[in-house]
Amino acid sequence: MTDIITLSDSRVAAVTEQECGEPLVDLRGTPVLRIDPRQADADGGYAHLRLGALRRLLQAQALLPAGIRFLVVEGYRPPALQRRYFEQYAATLRAAHPDASPDLIRELASAYISPPEVAPHVSGGAVDLTLCTVDGTELPLGTEVNATPEESAGACRTGAANISAEARAHRTLMDEALSAAGFVNYPTEWWHWSYGDRYWALLSGAPAARYGPAAAPVRPV
Repeated sequence: MTDIITLSDSRVAAVTEQECGEPLVDLRGTPVLRIDPRQADADGGYAHLRLGALRRLLQAQALLPAGIRFLVVEGYRPPALQRRYFEQYAATLRAAHPDASPDLIRELASAYISPPEVAPHVSGGAVDLTLCTVDGTELPLGTEVNATPEESAGACRTGAANISAEARAHRTLMDEALSAAGFVNYPTEWWHWSYGDRYWALLSGAPAARYGPAAAPVRPV
């Protein structure tokens, strides 16, 4: 597929789900990964991924050069939080484009925040991440994680030309490792990679998504 498929595309919603039942796993129990708390929620969902996605993330980690590690920013996201993020960004776009149709607003919003009904993060198969050194110092990737298209002049797009050669090299490094482990990238967000969800199934040619919406992890007592 050569066209950029957004999460509002009807082809994503048309993908069937065959829930495999894999549990959500807390990444904070995996020492080789670094977990960043900037998106932390009360239940700790941000630090969880499906077991199969975690295994593939560890495979990708092993492909990185010595001294470089993944810094995980967010994994699982509860449906209510996903809906809130989407509606907030859509409201921002409506204010900026008051004459735009609802369909256009949805398409524009979907380039940055997934519609709740097909959101990869809700499945537990998506992860937002960047690269860092062993001591946690982030490497330059061209923008901050979660930079919007508006504030980054489009540099948040994975293939953006308006980034430095160093940032491009780091994005290529991420791409090679994560793709080799079976993840797919959402091309408007260099940091967003997923496995097992509907978007992954469509891009990879899988007959169905492995993961449907996941139940939130139990909050520690």
